[in-house]
Amino acid sequence: QVQLVESGGGLVQPGGSLRLSCAVSGFTLDDYFIGWFRQAPGKEREGISCISLRDGSAYYAESVKGRFSISRDNAKSTVFLQMNTLTPEDTAIYYCAADTHLSIVAGSSPVGPAYWGQGTQVTVSS
Repeated sequence: QVQLVESGGGLVQPGGSLRLSCAVSGFTLDDYFIGWFRQAPGKEREGISCISLRDGSAYYAESVKGRFSISRDNAKSTVFLQMNTLTPEDTAIYYCAADTHLSIVAGSSPVGPAYWGQGTQVTVSS
């Protein structure tokens, strides 16, 4: 049974940092990409970053490039999203998701990833 469980969200002041974690289980890691998505109230879901569990190749949306960093620890079956220099515009529910196709977890496909976590709230406010 495939499972993705996010953690690490919370309330942070503008300019602050948070690290999200996505614990994955139930599939062969090397076959998958993990993506981070977010959805703010009244806005469409946005794919912001993804990583290959096979070789660690990482990709970022322009909105987070230079501020966010994705990484993996295959020994712990966990993917991390380090978020720095947060702004109120980063406020959203953040989801991790898994699929075997890069374009899908990158958010550039009309098809959504096959597997999703439950989401974790990130609020950036003073």
